[in-house]
Amino acid sequence: MKKLLVLVFSLSTLLSCSVASSGVSSPDENIKVNFHLNEIGKFFYTITYKDKAIIDTSFVGFELIDAPNLTKGFIAKVRKPEEVNETWQMPWGEQLNVVNHYNEVLVELQERDSLQRKINLVFRVFNDGVGFRYEFPEQPNLKTAFIKEEHTEFNLTKDYKTFWIPGDWDIYEHLYSTTKLSEIDAKSYIPRTNLAQSYIPDNAVNTPVTLVGDDGLHLSFHEAALVDYSGMTLKVDTQNLSFKSQLVGSENTDYKVKRELPFHTPWRTIQITNNAPDLITSNLIVNLNEPNKLGDVSWFTPMKYTGVWWEMHLGKSSWDYGMEMVDGKWIDTGKANGKHGATTENVKRFIDFSAKNNIAGVLVEGWNTGWERWIGFEDREGVFDFVTPYPDYNFEEVTAYAKEKGVQIIMHHETSAATETYEKQQDTAYALMQKYGMHAVKSGYVGKILPKGEYHHGQYMVNQYNNAAIKAAKYQVAVNAHEPIKATGLRRTYPNIISREGLRGQEFNAWAGDGGNPPEHLPIVAFTRMLAGPIDFTPGIFNIKFDEYRKDNQVNTTLAQQLALYVVIYSPVQMAADLVEHYEANPAPLQFIKDVGVDWLETKVLNGEVGDFVTIARKEKTTGNWFLGSITDENSREIEINFNFLEANKIYEAKIYRDGNNAHWNNNPLDIIIETLEIKKGDRKVIKLAEGGGLAISLKKKN
Repeated sequence: MKKLLVLVFSLSTLLSCSVASSGVSSPDENIKVNFHLNEIGKFFYTITYKDKAIIDTSFVGFELIDAPNLTKGFIAKVRKPEEVNETWQMPWGEQLNVVNHYNEVLVELQERDSLQRKINLVFRVFNDGVGFRYEFPEQPNLKTAFIKEEHTEFNLTKDYKTFWIPGDWDIYEHLYSTTKLSEIDAKSYIPRTNLAQSYIPDNAVNTPVTLVGDDGLHLSFHEAALVDYSGMTLKVDTQNLSFKSQLVGSENTDYKVKRELPFHTPWRTIQITNNAPDLITSNLIVNLNEPNKLGDVSWFTPMKYTGVWWEMHLGKSSWDYGMEMVDGKWIDTGKANGKHGATTENVKRFIDFSAKNNIAGVLVEGWNTGWERWIGFEDREGVFDFVTPYPDYNFEEVTAYAKEKGVQIIMHHETSAATETYEKQQDTAYALMQKYGMHAVKSGYVGKILPKGEYHHGQYMVNQYNNAAIKAAKYQVAVNAHEPIKATGLRRTYPNIISREGLRGQEFNAWAGDGGNPPEHLPIVAFTRMLAGPIDFTPGIFNIKFDEYRKDNQVNTTLAQQLALYVVIYSPVQMAADLVEHYEANPAPLQFIKDVGVDWLETKVLNGEVGDFVTIARKEKTTGNWFLGSITDENSREIEINFNFLEANKIYEAKIYRDGNNAHWNNNPLDIIIETLEIKKGDRKVIKLAEGGGLAISLKKKN
């Protein structure tokens, strides 16, 4: 055991004269965080769960530029813990009411030497985990912090089964690996990455990273409230079974974060549960964010949408209209290439289909000029503007037609990661949307960041993403970001941050050369990436094989699983991603997409195991109808559904969409059985999921 020094307490907040007893527990007392100083004044913490050590001696501190490091020589004061127990409401989300119950303690660290610099740690301990952050108060001997590295340790006590993607500074679009913690090798991804941007400098993982113990303990490490700071990866020590924070840097500075004091860091989070379903129902991440700063956001309505998107990935159409290079310049010849997808006629077709099928939005990609000039070009600044349509897309006509049909056009802004161009044009672009009553934009950041030397997940880009959304709110615009910074619960503070990508999405099934997303992908995603926040995954592909477009590609699920994803993978904007003709040819399964909700009163995770399967039921906010989705990996399994979540003394009409007897994600993905039953509270039903299969159920109260 390390030699310990006694922590110093102010008289007004005296807790104890014994270091070993200083700490804070969760409201249910299952989780306890203990605080310590060693003989040289280095602060560390430990965490126990039900009296078992899960985080051992873990030091904290900062490495600074042009100033001594803040790592040792501290004395400490520990304030008396305070309990907070409140309930707040989501304007949209997985549930309406969110309980925010925790015990909080402030630890004040101050150097003993002449500088006497200060740094505080705030710990919040919930029944489902721990969040802590650093606060740099105003002080005479530290005005600006140039942070070279944050040294936050998470030293584990077991070699957990770990579900991880590499600590890529530029992109999250990797398949998950499942290994022991001691076997993580992030650099093994480098030879197999074929992404538009990727940089994996060390053996580190991105967050959320989820760990499962042999005893059923589940841990997930992430961060919350990422504002004006660099994204955090976790460097892996495979021998000592530990993670250490590693901030995303920049080639343009020798520091990773620059902040004027006073400021605080994002929260470092550890979700702790004794089963997999409770990870999904945990609200720890969103609770660690500040309350709504925007006020009324009823101008944004959660919705399903279709759009001009999947057809480009299939190769049926193109984003670009067709321009020619003359004397080194791109010239609009007025001649379309014959494959342009965002035409007035084609978009009207999607509007008509959406209006008929209870789908409120249509996304239009490739509507604006510049698509010919950005792929393969190193200098992408100035390529796109966000107000000028191609000649075959009549902006006025389309928006008027959509309004007449009661359908909203979802704007698309592909920035091509040319941040200065986008920043200059944001006001003009958002004002155009406001003029035509468009309240949602899908933004994209494909490519290496401009200015050169910046990464997608560094402080520069964290500010770009967040500032774009904050500005959008002034124009009543909600943002669905692709190629984004990670979700960290900011949707509570800025509810116009509605969804984002941030994972290997559906499009990889259409054009990846590695076989697409395997059946285990989404049963992992539900317990990793989805813990961070809503995902725009674009489900609903009915033409699973699409041999007429890409013979060697397919979606590696059954049709029933594609329906189940509308419930399992949460987002307030859910795309019916397939082509209109594929839906019109399959009206029976289309009915589920027409019926399913997107905004929920409550959510129940009925069962699940990380990487294997998951079953989720959600109650629609406006109708009180329940919808259930269940998905599995490459293994067939029987799922028992207990309908105890239904209202008592009511009969529900259950429309069940399940895998057929011969269904298989590869051999027979379209085999589906649709049946209608009466279900009541307490009923149980065992249903078989095929390999790569799923189950979708709509439950409506009978009159």
